Amino acid sequence: MTDLGIIPKNSREEIRITAEIFKGHAIINIRVWYSDDSDEMRPGKQGLAFRLELLPAVLETLSKAVKGGVA
Repeated sequence: MTDLGIIPKNSREEIRITAEIFKGHAIINIRVWYSDDSDEMRPGKQGLAFRLELLPAVLETLSKAVKGGVA
């Protein structure tokens, strides 16, 4: 697994983006991690994983939000 970045979400959660191999496929994993009772970060159930070849389409679609596509 390769860590690509961490984005703080709030005081107890962060969004971690990783690249990894799953069942022989390169995937991007975007997952919410949370701080447990002992302040250790744990992966939550919320997240998204997709094949690396879909990344350009995901980025293109998300760029619409930056360009004002969010209502």
